[in-house]
Amino acid sequence: MRFLETFDLHSFTDTSISLLSAFVFGTLIGAERQYRQRTAGVRTNALVALGGAAFVDLAQRIAGDVESLRVIAYVVSGIGFLGAGSIIKEGATVRGLNTAATLWCSAAVGACVGSDMLAEGFLLTFFIIAGNTLLRPVVRAIDRIPLQAKSMEAGYALRVLTCRQSVQDMTAILKTRLEDADYTIGKLSISEEDDEQAAICVSLMVSANDPSDLEGLVALLMADTRVAAASWSLNNDS
Repeated sequence: MRFLETFDLHSFTDTSISLLSAFVFGTLIGAERQYRQRTAGVRTNALVALGGAAFVDLAQRIAGDVESLRVIAYVVSGIGFLGAGSIIKEGATVRGLNTAATLWCSAAVGACVGSDMLAEGFLLTFFIIAGNTLLRPVVRAIDRIPLQAKSMEAGYALRVLTCRQSVQDMTAILKTRLEDADYTIGKLSISEEDDEQAAICVSLMVSANDPSDLEGLVALLMADTRVAAASWSLNNDS
């Protein structure tokens, strides 16, 4: 039985540590994505990191460090195809770019760990999670800069009709729900419809959100007794 000839306890232990580390690091990366309810979550990122580590470790054990470099190159290109499958284009909107980039980075973590560079793999995991969490407020702040100068097009218009006494409360609720859904407000105005009702009109910049998210938001608003009507539409005004 050839297994008895090829089995080496030291190498097996080394491989076990590498695969376990890749699994843990990939799970940590995927947990953040799963929390954000993205397409590629815990299982996908864990498997990508694990697969990358397994291929690199296998090549390293069979052919050495030099040949493992070729396998790393193949892993990079292979994950590129996997990431492309997570990118979705809907009209002018492109979704999944960050998911594809995260998968690519998860493969890099697996390659590091498969090459027995556990510390580097841990450091890369930290930066990936930081990039997906700590940079979110930075992106929002940058997105608001051109909006203040009124130089960016808005992609959608949202209109909510409510009683005049509830305008302030509904405006605050609307802002909170739009920010939670990762929409950036370009312009917000309030107009009086009659003696009892007022309309809250919001312009939203083009984003990676699916229009169905707005449908869900409108349905949520309509469930509020203070809302008489709510609707959204495409908006090409600057």
